[in-house]
Amino acid sequence: MIRDRGRIKWVSMMLPEHIKLLRDWVKEDQYEEQKQIDEQQLELMNMTLSEAIEFDQLVTITHYRNRNYEIVIGKIHRWDQITGRLHIVDHFEDVHRIPISSIADIRLT
Repeated sequence: MIRDRGRIKWVSMMLPEHIKLLRDWVKEDQYEEQKQIDEQQLELMNMTLSEAIEFDQLVTITHYRNRNYEIVIGKIHRWDQITGRLHIVDHFEDVHRIPISSIADIRLT
């Protein structure tokens, strides 16, 4: 029976630069493209946002950050019109400042 050492055998022949490039390549392969939002979905998100602000309800916001989509659950503290950001306070009392242009979906929780 052949006892193969698998990856150990190949790592010794690779330079550290090659290993770093391979790890970066795998990381880049997991990046997501930002999706375009159509006008109907934008209108639904606007109504949901207005309702959540008016009745102080929990929302689930999906937004695009660092080449991936992230989810934030919390209450909308305020909307800053000057910078175009929503200030969301989550369950741990952390404040998330999310740009309006990066929001992909808003739902009531």
